[in-house]
Amino acid sequence: MAQYDYDLFVIGAGSGGVRAARIAAGHGARVAIAEEHQVGGTCVIRGCVPKKLLVYGAHFAEDLEDARRFGWDVGTPKFEWPVLRDNVLSEVARLNSIYTTNLDNAGVEIHLARATLLDAHMLDVGGKRVTADKILIATGARPAIPDVPGAEHGITSNEVFHLDHLPERIVIAGGGYIANEFAGIFQQFGSQVTIVNRTDVILRGYDEQIRDRLLQISITKGIQFRFNAQFDRIEKHQDGSLRLSMSGCDDIEADAVLFATGRVPNVEGLGLEDVGVALGDKGQVKVNARAQTNVPSIFAIGDVTDHVQLTPVAIREGQAFADREFGNIDRTVDYAAIPSAVFSHPPLAGVGLTEGQARNKLGSVRVYTSDFRPMKNVLAGRNERSLYKLVVDEATDEIVGVHMIGPDSPELLQVAAIAVKARLKKADFDATVALHPTMAEELVLMK
Repeated sequence: MAQYDYDLFVIGAGSGGVRAARIAAGHGARVAIAEEHQVGGTCVIRGCVPKKLLVYGAHFAEDLEDARRFGWDVGTPKFEWPVLRDNVLSEVARLNSIYTTNLDNAGVEIHLARATLLDAHMLDVGGKRVTADKILIATGARPAIPDVPGAEHGITSNEVFHLDHLPERIVIAGGGYIANEFAGIFQQFGSQVTIVNRTDVILRGYDEQIRDRLLQISITKGIQFRFNAQFDRIEKHQDGSLRLSMSGCDDIEADAVLFATGRVPNVEGLGLEDVGVALGDKGQVKVNARAQTNVPSIFAIGDVTDHVQLTPVAIREGQAFADREFGNIDRTVDYAAIPSAVFSHPPLAGVGLTEGQARNKLGSVRVYTSDFRPMKNVLAGRNERSLYKLVVDEATDEIVGVHMIGPDSPELLQVAAIAVKARLKKADFDATVALHPTMAEELVLMK
């Protein structure tokens, strides 16, 4: 490998690319990484992390209201968006610095420039040519923007963290996790929120009972939904407000439009076609089980492959790639029983098969549910109810799916995911003593 400048060159310093670079360097490889934006990628800079901080901020709206029922005199709360926005951006900058330091400490050479493939082993990095024995594409994905006149007047999750002020009326396009998460955030901050979805299903892929419960709660909180609807045109008035001409529902007046209609793999301008790297029908980089493209020296991981667009999956893929190629460790990624969460208001989470998937795959299943009002909501005078659900294979008693909606559901689901991964049985849950009084005890009390 001495004939190359590097043993590994990584394009994209997001979670997956950073993990791959650090592990490969730890195995003794000469590694460089290129990033044209900020080190940290979507999750750290403009995704999971800043969004979760906004979710925390949004929860104070109801927490402060409920505090009075618990004896606290909180006066008249006032929310200031610029304070939260700037604090979140400061935290993002801190994390960016940490990621950069970690790469430096691992001995990874960082190029803050765009990298383009010239051939199977050569790249143009900010105008300089370099070579590598192996090249890893980890460029992630970006928000999709619908092809409608006036779409330039909308924003995406990339820009939402930088808003000068909160919109009084915001329309969110899409029915997935990003749409529902920001709907909860803006609603709690006081905006009038309308979700526009081209179908009549939100959160496709999650358990039907759980997503229906979120829909009911969201409507109760005041979030409006327009199903089977789509944009025809977006016009901007002189005062900055927007008129949305619609199909499937009445036209809408709004102050902001947030597009949350999926994500597109970042493959443009990398030179992939020139080198002959095969792409899929969604533009994703096609790879085998070992993250290798049809060009043997070029690999890809993370959202750019459109396998499972989750940060922990990209990290696992990056680790497995580096261990295989540079650590002589035959490691692959198991995509079964991956837990996922929606940080909506309230949050929901799930792992394994939904009830519908289990019936289609296994035939005979048992379903256990617990529909309850959390103790805190009882004293606070809130009627909002949580729902926990276990899906069990009738033939083996194995728990094949756990799904829940309610406070702290993602925190609880992580532990439940271990049970599904380990193929524990319903009898194992039944034999576990309940931890009282908690919401989590409902998981071992279902009959």
